[in-house]
Parts: sequence; structure tokens; C-alpha cells
Amino acid sequence: MKLNTILSLLLFGILAACGNTTSKDNVEFKAETEINEESEENLHALNVVEISTSQFDALNIKLGTVKKRNMAGMITANGQLEVPPQNEASVTTVYGATIKSINVIEGQQVKKGQVLAYISHPDIVAIQTKFLNAFNQFQLKEKEYERQKKLYDAGVASGENFQVTATEFQNAKETMNGLKAQLHLLNINAARVTQGKLAQKIPILSPITGAVEKVKVKTGQYVSAQTELFEILNVEDVHADLMIFEKDIENVAIGQQVRLTLKSRPGLEMMANIISVGRVFEENPKAVHIHAEIENKPKNLIPGMYLTGKIITTNHLIEAIPTEAVFTENNRDFIFKAEENNGKWYFKPIEVKTGIEDNNWITVTFMNPKDKNVKFALNNAYYLQAEMNKGEGGHSH
Repeated sequence: MKLNTILSLLLFGILAACGNTTSKDNVEFKAETEINEESEENLHALNVVEISTSQFDALNIKLGTVKKRNMAGMITANGQLEVPPQNEASVTTVYGATIKSINVIEGQQVKKGQVLAYISHPDIVAIQTKFLNAFNQFQLKEKEYERQKKLYDAGVASGENFQVTATEFQNAKETMNGLKAQLHLLNINAARVTQGKLAQKIPILSPITGAVEKVKVKTGQYVSAQTELFEILNVEDVHADLMIFEKDIENVAIGQQVRLTLKSRPGLEMMANIISVGRVFEENPKAVHIHAEIENKPKNLIPGMYLTGKIITTNHLIEAIPTEAVFTENNRDFIFKAEENNGKWYFKPIEVKTGIEDNNWITVTFMNPKDKNVKFALNNAYYLQAEMNKGEGGHSH
């Protein structure tokens, strides 16, 4: 009886052990199946894209290796195009007068000293008459002074008479010079007035070379003194005026290069150099002005155009590739390795880590350093990615 019991227990233990082994094997098989399924998913993400030579040519795919490039650390700033104060002029008249004629139109290029308009008024004739009288008085007083001086030097005239004559001569000279200065402000030639040639109308001259920005008067209009008649703008020295926030100011200095893009002309990139950094903060937002001189200025730059500047603060020589060569799949970045075989092109995704992006280039670090010496597709990565994910034209290798 005891023997039967012992045999029964041994048989039950053997069966139980076999049952546990089967259960363990099932668990291990299930885990292996899940791993294989996961591998298949990863393999699908790494499908090789196959295209024909004609497709390759039609897509204009560019090939190249990853090369080292100066990638810049940059500060982004916004602003607009400006001109220095000395390149803007507001044209006025020092006398109230009537606009006799206008010789320019808005947008017209003018040179310094060019006639913009003519004005006339009786007061303009009157000031010339005053000057002519003062000039004649000066000549009389000068002759009397010279005569009295000779008499005084000879001991014939008294010192008192000579002193009175000298004072009258000096007063006449100052009066004449004061009126002459007024004629100069009116652009009237004093020498012609002394010949009796009085101007009935006088010119309004451009104080700078530039373009007529605004014409603010009409022919026949009366304008009082200091009324603005014209605005002249010289855009030859147009420069970038950018606003730098407080947190960035310590990294900005004179001489640094700036890449500029206009919001109205996004395809245009200009290079500039910082020529001045402000020392006073503006409020709302708290920022300082910096000014950058533009190199090789393109035509038709107009003050007031909005722009974005990227101030280059540091340069790093590092491996980089065009941004259009990189695509993202499942939050991981890849580039396509390119190979040709029997008239077909094969593109295999190679995982990389991306870093600094600068002017349509981006730095890359390879998981396998050996990969970086082969040729890659430098463009059309998103097209190749779409072909890969369609499961058509791409074959798993």
C-alpha cells in the first residue's frame, strides 16, 4: 500500500514538471514572436526604395557626401531698413511766399543744389532792395573812412572825427553783411543785386542728392516760413536697424556678420556687418537698436521694409547636410544612402542625429561612423520617404 502511494506521488510530480516545462516554453515562444513582429515593423521602416534611372533624372536627385561646413550659432532679430539722418532732408523756405512753379515729381532722382521749385513774393524783392541800399551806404562810408584815416594819419583831422567815421563805416559793413546773409539763405546772388539785377522769383534747391520722396505743395499755393515743401531721401546708405533683446545683448558686438532676409522678398538673402550697438534700452519690448551696413546692396531697397536678421555669434566646422536631405520617421531622423545597380537606384535609410540648423543646412551625427563616407541623396528626402512608406517601388533588403 505504501509502495503504491509512493509511485503515485512520483508519477504526479513527473506530470507536473512536464506541465511547467510546456507553460515556460509557451511564454518563451510568445515573447520571441513579439520580438519578431517588432523587428518586422522596424524592418518596414528601413525599407530600401528602388527607382529607375528615368525617375532618378526626373526628380533631379542630387548626390553627395556629408562634408564639414561652418555652421553658425546665431541670434535672431527683427527690424527694418533705415537711412542715416543725414540722408533725409525736409525742404522748407525761410520766407513766406507763393509757389511759382514746381520742377520735380515724386520718385525723381535729384542732385544736391538742383532746383526743386521757384517761389515769389514782394518781400523777396524788398529784401534785395534793402541790401542794395545797404551796399551803396557801405561804399560811401568806406570812402569817407579812408579819407578821414588819411587826414588823421597826417595830423590834420581830429581823433574824434576819425572815430565817428570808423564807427559809421563798421555799422554800414555789418548791416550790409547781415542782409547779404539773408540773400544767401534765399539762394539769391548778392553780386547780381549789386548790379541792380533784382530777382522776381527765387529757386528752392535740394540740400542733398537723393530721390524726391514727397511733394507737399501745389503751384500757386502760398506757404508760410518753415512750411515743409519737399522730402528728399538718399537710399545709397540704407542699412538694417534691428532690435536686440536684453538677454542677447552681451553676445552682440561691432564687426559681427548678419544674414538678412526681407519679409517682402523671402528669396533674397543679404550679408551685413554690425557698425553700431545702442546703449539705451527701448521699452515695450525692452531692447536696444543695432545698425548693420549691408554689403553689395541689391536695387530697390526702400526704407521701412521689414526684415529678419540672424547675427552670427560663433562658427563651428562640423559635418552637415542640406535640410531637404533629412526626413523624420517615428520621431527619428534619417538620410538616404544611394547606390546604383543594373540601371536602378536604391536608397536605404540611415539613421542620424540632427543638431544646428543654419541657412538650409543641418548638422548630423552618424550612429555608425562608417556610413558617413558614402553618397547620399541631398534632396527629395520626403518624396523618397513617401515611396518607402507606400510599400511600392521599395523592397526590403
